[in-house]
Amino acid sequence: MFNIFKKKAVPTTDLGWLHTDIHSHLIPGIDDGVPDAATSVKFIRALMDLGLQQFIMTPHIYDEVHPNTPQTINAAHEVLYREMQNEGLSDVYTHSAAEYMLSENFSGLLAQKEMKAFPDRHLLIEMSWLSEPLKLEELIFQIQTHGYKPIMAHPERYVFYFNNPDAYHKLKEMGCLLQVNLLSPAGYYGKDVAKAAQYMIKNKLYDLGGTDLHHERHLAKLTKYVQSGQAYKDLGHLGLKNKELFGQ
Repeated sequence: MFNIFKKKAVPTTDLGWLHTDIHSHLIPGIDDGVPDAATSVKFIRALMDLGLQQFIMTPHIYDEVHPNTPQTINAAHEVLYREMQNEGLSDVYTHSAAEYMLSENFSGLLAQKEMKAFPDRHLLIEMSWLSEPLKLEELIFQIQTHGYKPIMAHPERYVFYFNNPDAYHKLKEMGCLLQVNLLSPAGYYGKDVAKAAQYMIKNKLYDLGGTDLHHERHLAKLTKYVQSGQAYKDLGHLGLKNKELFGQ
């Protein structure tokens, strides 16, 4: 007999399906992200409450704006790790990498052969919001020639691609993995970004997801988005490879 009282599916209201956050600004005090180690620990606890288990943290490396180096990142990570030990979180896996701006100085950094990469030599890169680098394809090729695997951060946020969705497919053809900011389809960054994210979701172009967490406003919006079940509804079916590629 047909059951008119069939139960509705229970929505997924956490990020256990994502497992590992691969883009955040939780390394304290060295870019526009978290200001101090105590706040970093607070945010890590909040993200763990949302179901995340491991964290690849990616401060900016961008010329004079955020002139970080592997050494400055390592030193700040040590400060964070000591705070995590003090707070009973020493067993939580964290890895410090970087988010590299594809600026005029990027090729020089590559030539130094001292990049702050993910496990298995993945490299998180970003572009200016307003214009694509003149030699983007050449830069991607250089990354690959040096033995790195490029991950393009939040392609949905680049204004110059809003009316050129073919560019997202071209990034994939160049060999880039594409990382969505979790708040993009929620409209946090505006309608155009949400529309671009929905296009890439529909066409299954995303490979990875990240919080890109900087501050309290991000955390509050992310918490609401996840706990409503909408984050899983928007992104859970994509088979994002965070755990597969980077879970320890």
